[in-house]
Amino acid sequence: MISHAVYNIIGIDRHGYKTLLGMYVSQNEGANFWLSVLTDLQNRGIKDILIACIDNLNGFSAAINTVFPQTEIQTCVVHQIRNSLKYVASKDQKVFMADLKPVYKADTLEQAELRLDDLETKWGKKYEKVIESRQQTNSQGQIFVSSKGLDLS
Repeated sequence: MISHAVYNIIGIDRHGYKTLLGMYVSQNEGANFWLSVLTDLQNRGIKDILIACIDNLNGFSAAINTVFPQTEIQTCVVHQIRNSLKYVASKDQKVFMADLKPVYKADTLEQAELRLDDLETKWGKKYEKVIESRQQTNSQGQIFVSSKGLDLS
């Protein structure tokens, strides 16, 4: 049996409308696959990507920057959280998640940084590497936070 995945590419325009840009079938996901998808999208008329939200697949960022060099790249928040939780004891995960949520729900970068400081105060000694990881990806979070309410017209 051969299994394949269907990757749906969804774009959101400046008015907030979602559009299915394409459906691509592949047996395995890799940077070369994504490079071919991005090239196809460009050939079909996509001029630019403002923000690409990705899962940190090795080579994916480079593929995006090859075809759309002005794109801001952000790691998917779900993937960031999932990666963080790998290093949090199961008995602490529920409370840790409740404390992490305000970081991602912040309306401004300043609020996100304050919530991150709160998280560090409570959990920094116990989960130092997790907090450091959140602080390192905060610069990527700037893209997300600064895009809230952005008028692209």
